[in-house]
Amino acid sequence: MSAQATSRQRMPAIDFTQLPPERLARMAEAGREILAVYRALERGGDNVVGEILRGVETFYEWGHYPEGDVYDRVTHAQYYYHAHADKARGEEHGHFHTFLRPLGMPSGITPAPVPDGAAPKGPNDALSHLIAISMDPMGKPTGLFTTNRWVTAETWYRAEDVAAMVERFEIGHARPSWPTNRWITAMLRLFEPQIVALLHARDRAVADWARAHPGSNVYEDRGLEVTSALPISVEEQIERVARALSRT
Repeated sequence: MSAQATSRQRMPAIDFTQLPPERLARMAEAGREILAVYRALERGGDNVVGEILRGVETFYEWGHYPEGDVYDRVTHAQYYYHAHADKARGEEHGHFHTFLRPLGMPSGITPAPVPDGAAPKGPNDALSHLIAISMDPMGKPTGLFTTNRWVTAETWYRAEDVAAMVERFEIGHARPSWPTNRWITAMLRLFEPQIVALLHARDRAVADWARAHPGSNVYEDRGLEVTSALPISVEEQIERVARALSRT
């Protein structure tokens, strides 16, 4: 698929030893949180995806789980899980989409001045997609990816502004699953450097697509779906953080 070809832009290598020690410490703590969630769920034969699908009799493609999404009214972070048939996604079971709404964003951030940008209906409506997390059939994360605007009907923000939102993502309540809420919050902490890199790659992919398809509205072009992607391993990320911390 052409969108997938575009998404495979060369990602710059991230030197963890150049990250501030306090940032590495936050990432290390997030890694410990993820492992703690895994241990707790595995004792009962559960996983973070199963928690979200608990009680669901039929798992429909394109549906949002849980119904109505998960939304934190304090931080204005939001997420849902869903899946759809796509051979390019390989063995993916589904993926989480994460968002932040305007009332949770850093002050001064405004939507990007795109040609067809429409004013939001309400002060908290112009939400931004942060990152999507691919999950395997065992309920473990395998990749991160960004998407074009039409995929999630988000409002478009510049990559640097979305990058500033990532640390604001937090689901602090217990419903529908306290473990999954803790896990997804920690995932955005642990992989923040890669998420920021993917966001900038997203903007490059959109700009490249627009140049290659003059006259089309790039943000609504169904030919461009995934704008950047990266395989991940929680265990490898934790090891990388630990090695970098040992050198500080």
